[in-house]
Amino acid sequence: MAEVLELDRTPRWKRTFAAVWWANFAATMGLQSFLPFFPSHLEELGVEGRGVVGAWTGAVFGAAPLAAALTGPLWGSLGDRIGRKAMVLRSLLATALFVGLMALARTPLELFVLRLLQGAFSGVIAPSITLVSLGASRERQGSVAGRLQSALALGAIAGPLLGALVSTWASPRAVFVAVALLALLGALAVAAFATEPGARPATRTRLDARRLLAEAKREAEELWSNARLRQAVVLAFWIQFTVSATAPLVELHVRDLWTGDERAQHLVTGALFTGMALASLVATRAWGELGDRIGHARALALAALATSGLLLGHALATSLIAFALVRPLLGAAMAGNAPCAYAIAAGETDVSHRGNGLGIVFSGRSFAIALAALTGGWLSSWIGIRGLFAVSAVALATIAVVYGPVRAPRNATMRRA
Repeated sequence: MAEVLELDRTPRWKRTFAAVWWANFAATMGLQSFLPFFPSHLEELGVEGRGVVGAWTGAVFGAAPLAAALTGPLWGSLGDRIGRKAMVLRSLLATALFVGLMALARTPLELFVLRLLQGAFSGVIAPSITLVSLGASRERQGSVAGRLQSALALGAIAGPLLGALVSTWASPRAVFVAVALLALLGALAVAAFATEPGARPATRTRLDARRLLAEAKREAEELWSNARLRQAVVLAFWIQFTVSATAPLVELHVRDLWTGDERAQHLVTGALFTGMALASLVATRAWGELGDRIGHARALALAALATSGLLLGHALATSLIAFALVRPLLGAAMAGNAPCAYAIAAGETDVSHRGNGLGIVFSGRSFAIALAALTGGWLSSWIGIRGLFAVSAVALATIAVVYGPVRAPRNATMRRA
C-alpha cells in the first residue's frame, strides 16, 4: 500500500493522468458534437416521417454502445495482458477512423454500419480509468474516477455547442471530420506522455484468441459472483438505461416545445445538452468523494433515486422553460453513476484483473445505452416522449428500492489482498 501511495504522487503519474484526461475530453467533445443531432442528419440522408426518424435515430444512436458492450470485456481482458496504454490508443485511433468515414456516408444503413464498427473498436473510458487507477491508492479510487469523469462531463459541455455551430455554419459532415481530428490529437497526447506503471504483462506475444475468450469468460463469471460488483453493474445499467431512452429524441421534443425561429432549434438543443453536462461536471467529483465517505454502493443507490425523481420532473414539464430548468438537475443526479460504479469495480478486483472488472461495468452501461436507444425510439411512437420519461422514472425507482445497497461481506474472488 505504501508503494501505491507513493506512486500516485509522482510526476510520471501526473503526466499520465493529464494526457489521459485530455484524450477523454477531446474524444467526448467530438462524439457529443454529433450525437444530439442524429434526427436532423438522418433527415438529410433522406429519412422521412416522425416515427421512422425516431426509429432510425434509436438504431444509429444505439449501434455503437451495443457493439462496445459486446467487445468491452474482451478489450478489458486483452488490456490486462498486453497493456492498458495500448488499449487507450486503440480506442482513440478507431474513433478517428470510423467517425471520419461517417462524413462519407450516403445512406442511413452506411451510417449504422460505421457506428457499429466505431463501437466495436473504440471505447476509451474503461481502459483510461484502468490506466490511471493503477497509480492511485485504494482510498482515492473514487476521487480519481470522479476527476477523470470530469473530462467526459467537460467534453459533453463543449461538444453539443460545437456541433450546433459547425452544423449551422458548415455542414453535419464537417462535424465528423472535426471529431476524427480531435481523437487523433488525444492519441498523440497519450502516446507521448502517458506511461503504464508496474511490470509489463508477461503474455505480450502469441495471444491465442480462443484461450483469451475462454479466460475472459471465466474471469467475468468469477467477478459476477461478487455481490457488490453485481449491484454496481445492475444499478449503473438502469440509471444509464432510463436516461438514455430519451436522450436521442430530445431534438424532436424541442421541436414540439419551441415556438421561435426554426434555425435556432439546433442551438437550443445544444444548449440543453450543454446545461445538463455542465451540471454533471460540477457534481461528478462530489459524487466520487461522497462515495469515498459513505460507501460507493450507498452513493450509487442515492444517485438512482435522485435520477428517478428528476425523470418524473421531465415528464411533468409542459414548457421549454420548465424543461430547461429540470434538465441540468438530471445531469447532476446521474453524475454519480460512473464514478461510484467504477470505484466499486476498482475496489473489488485485483490489479491484475482490474481491466476486466471495469470492462464489465463499461459493458453494462454500454448495453444500457444501446438497448435504451432502440427501445426509446420504438416506444415513443406509442406513448410519446413525455410518457417515456414517466415510465423511465417509475422503472428506475423500482430498481433502486428493490436492488438497494448490498450488505454482503467483502469476499470478492479477485479483490486486492
